[in-house]
Amino acid sequence: MELKDRTIVVTGGASGINRATAFLLAREGARVIIGDVDEMGGRKVAAEAASERISIEYLPLDLTDKGSIDRFAAAVNEKKSPLDGLVNGAGWDEIQPFLENPPEMWDRVMAINLMGAIRLTRGLLPPMVEARAGKIVNVASDAGRVGSMGETVYAAAKGGLIAFTKSLAREMARYQVKVNCVCPGPTDTPLFQRQPERMKEALTRAIPFRRIAQPVEVSYAVAFFLGPRSDYITGQVLSVSGGLTMNG
Repeated sequence: MELKDRTIVVTGGASGINRATAFLLAREGARVIIGDVDEMGGRKVAAEAASERISIEYLPLDLTDKGSIDRFAAAVNEKKSPLDGLVNGAGWDEIQPFLENPPEMWDRVMAINLMGAIRLTRGLLPPMVEARAGKIVNVASDAGRVGSMGETVYAAAKGGLIAFTKSLAREMARYQVKVNCVCPGPTDTPLFQRQPERMKEALTRAIPFRRIAQPVEVSYAVAFFLGPRSDYITGQVLSVSGGLTMNG
C-alpha cells in the first residue's frame, strides 16, 4: 500500500473520475478528503467508504465561491498540515458552439476549471513549502492540449491549468513539492453520458483502442503521480486517452 497513512485532498470527489480516484487512493491506504458542491453525492461516497472500512471524508466545497474555498482550506489545514497530496480534479462544462455560449457560462467554466484550482492550491500550499514535501496533481483535459469543438472556453481553462502546472512546478522544485498534470481523453463520466448517442459513437471510433476510458483508468495515472515511484518527476503532462492524442 504505497499511500498508507498519507492525507490527500481530491476535489470533485462525489462523481466521475474523482470519485474513482478517491476510492483508489483510500484502498491504497490513504486518508482521503473529498470536496464537492454536491453534498448528497459527497456524503454518499463517504458512507460507501465507511462500509468498506476505508477512509474518505466529505467536506463541502464550491469552487465558484472564494469564501467556500477559504473555509475548505482552513478546515483541511486544521485536520492535517501539511497535506501529503492535492488533486485538483473538479471540472464542469456544457458542450455547445462558442457563439452560443452565454457569458455567465464562461465565468462558471473558468471559476471551476481554473481559478478554483488556483485559489485552493494557494490556500493549501504554504505548509507543503514549509515542510519541503508534498505532491499536487492537476486534472486538466486533452481539450486543453489540442482543442475541442464545442468546448472552446473549457479548453482555454484546461490549457491554463496545464500552464499553471508547469510554472508552479518550476517555482516549487526548490521546495521539493512536485506538481504534475493528468489529461483525460473521453471518459465514461456523467458528463459524457449526457452527450448525444451519435457524438459518443464518433468519439469511440476516433480512439485507436476503440473504446472510452473508464474513470479508474485515469485514476491510475493520478495515483502514480502521488506515489513514491514519481519522486523524480515534476512539471509533466500525461494524457490518458487510448491514443486519441499523442505527443510529438
